[in-house]
Amino acid sequence: MPRSKSLILSTVPNLPEIQPGDNLAELIHSALALEGMNVEDGDIFVVAQKIVSKSEGRLVNLSTITPGLRAVELAAQLGKRPELVELILDESNEVLRTRPGTIIVEHRSGFVCANAGIDHSNVRGPWGSPEDWVLLLPEDADYSARVLRDGLQRLSGKQIGVLIIDSHGRAWR
Repeated sequence: MPRSKSLILSTVPNLPEIQPGDNLAELIHSALALEGMNVEDGDIFVVAQKIVSKSEGRLVNLSTITPGLRAVELAAQLGKRPELVELILDESNEVLRTRPGTIIVEHRSGFVCANAGIDHSNVRGPWGSPEDWVLLLPEDADYSARVLRDGLQRLSGKQIGVLIIDSHGRAWR
């Protein structure tokens, strides 16, 4: 007779604000231990792209970007900062569509999304004006997931899975 299976969803409590260079596996493992939560074989950790990008130092200050002519022209059409448009172009294989305020691209990772998945919400950097900071997607999310999985497996002694998720599919975020 087959075993019944259940799905239990839990958040990882007490994670600090993630900073560039932070070891996510250690932070997650420590937070779980503080709460007395155990990792079990077969657990799957679903991790927000934002904390992975932050830990990998994917923060960019727009004041450090020099836009090219194409970015300046597109920015004027879209009503966006030329520096941001330059980053969008740099993170993309191809521009698929534009409309005021939005540029739809094929990201370097192959998926289609608005503004190359560049996040401006709740992003702060160590210096300068907060509105100048943006967060890029991880360079290689599959690699990032493997590193996090390997770290969590080493610390917990359990066989687990890791998914890195993002809301890039949410329309016009």
